[in-house]
Amino acid sequence: MFKGRVFSSFKSDKTGNQSSDQVNNDICDSESNIFGSDTKRSTSYDQESLKSRESYLFHWVSKMKAEVKGVEPITDEEKTDTNTFAAANLWFSSNLVLSAFAVGALGPCVFGLNFGASCLTVLFFNLLGAIPVAYFSGFGARTGLRQMILTRYLTGNYTARFFSLVNIISCVGWCVLNTICSAQLLNMVNRNGHNCPLWAGCLIIAFGTVLISFFGYNVIHQYEKWSWIPNIIIFFIIIARLKMSGKWSNGDWGGGPTTAGGVLSFGCAIFGYAAAWTTYSADYTVYLPRNASKGKIFGNVFVSLSLALCFSMFLGAACGMAAVNDPVYMKLYHENAIGGLIYAVLVPNSLHGFGQFCCVVFALSTVGNNLPSMYTIALSAQSLWGPFEKYPRALWTIAGNLAMLGLGIPACYFFDTFLENFMNTISYYCAIYITLITSEHVIHRKGDYNSYIISDWNNPDKLPLGISSALAFFISCFGVALGMCQSYWVGEIGRLIGSNGGDIGLEMGASWAFIVYNLVRPLEKKYFGR
Repeated sequence: MFKGRVFSSFKSDKTGNQSSDQVNNDICDSESNIFGSDTKRSTSYDQESLKSRESYLFHWVSKMKAEVKGVEPITDEEKTDTNTFAAANLWFSSNLVLSAFAVGALGPCVFGLNFGASCLTVLFFNLLGAIPVAYFSGFGARTGLRQMILTRYLTGNYTARFFSLVNIISCVGWCVLNTICSAQLLNMVNRNGHNCPLWAGCLIIAFGTVLISFFGYNVIHQYEKWSWIPNIIIFFIIIARLKMSGKWSNGDWGGGPTTAGGVLSFGCAIFGYAAAWTTYSADYTVYLPRNASKGKIFGNVFVSLSLALCFSMFLGAACGMAAVNDPVYMKLYHENAIGGLIYAVLVPNSLHGFGQFCCVVFALSTVGNNLPSMYTIALSAQSLWGPFEKYPRALWTIAGNLAMLGLGIPACYFFDTFLENFMNTISYYCAIYITLITSEHVIHRKGDYNSYIISDWNNPDKLPLGISSALAFFISCFGVALGMCQSYWVGEIGRLIGSNGGDIGLEMGASWAFIVYNLVRPLEKKYFGR
């Protein structure tokens, strides 16, 4: 899908390589033909940005055959991908992974739910979270805009830049979470001999992520095309060994406010995992033709994402129940979290040496989950502030991995707390973000794609001011604070649900954001005209 483009004097080819002057002309001409919009050329900053791409850094990156395409809108000439299933393949491969498995295990191990209740919670909140990812994937094909650039039209220029900053933090956080899971699993291999330290496991995953993400989407796509195969084989091996162990059982069905609180808190973590891809979604469909079927894109992404997440989390919940039933499994889980639990299923009194081999392969598969985050982090950085566009995407990828290492290594030693708190915090942000952008497109733009004047993508004078979105986000944070139930804060409403509290921060944040935004947005348009 993403076709790398080399700047300056490189000749245009099927990957979208063209000169900077031709790019500027193509963007304007394409937008005029497709959207009937103003063909005014980009601002003076755009021209400076394009000239900066002829700098040494961009030439160096292009000589290494890495992608240098930035956040500029994708023109019709660059929309050369016709495979509407490619994005679906990406989401399937990157979610049939260890970290999704780890989230499923939280149901029995942390929130006290049995297997059936965990699976029902996983199913409902994953389907709910996959809908906006699939829906906004269609925007990339229709507009040619990256997700954070598209956000400028939906929440206003300056609020969108704030969301770009949050998205950078989110991308780093996801990679930290994924890397921790793998580091803990690698640490369990050969645990009675010379095992791999946690910090070394983080370095291994970071190196693998940089090695692939540096070169851009063409290489990422080829990796994701096949990376799911060893993962699913190991998943089936885990199923077989878990069945043969006799450790699994459904457990007793609970009821009442306490169980309801556990379901809500567990669901918050699941929604955060699934819906967080919304802030990436358009990035992976921008090279599809503008007339690509939105229904096919939605269906392919929704089914593949939901299938991968549910399968991974169902199995995680099953292993979590085994840990609840067996003190040895639970001891290993407490020692090294999800790494200890997988080791317990695959190695002792099980597959021994082959089980350790499976642990290594499964740990390395996490690279596939890190790749979308480390690709999008560069686009988010370039969307945050104009001067950041002067630095190639590949360098931002390296910077993101360094940040991930700086946070990931210490976080390895506090994984349970980090996983639960991070997942729930991301779910609050995602719920508010999805509410704002959906309200703008569906209610105030009435679903009209022609209302997106592509030539205005970097023109603050034409984009919405963002007063309503900023105010809605600010006020919705109070709703989140009242409804959340975390180790560091329990809201006045959240603490009323059951004996342990229940997390309804995402529901309250989303509802407050919806009300405030749709009350203030008409006034903003009336008095400011945009």
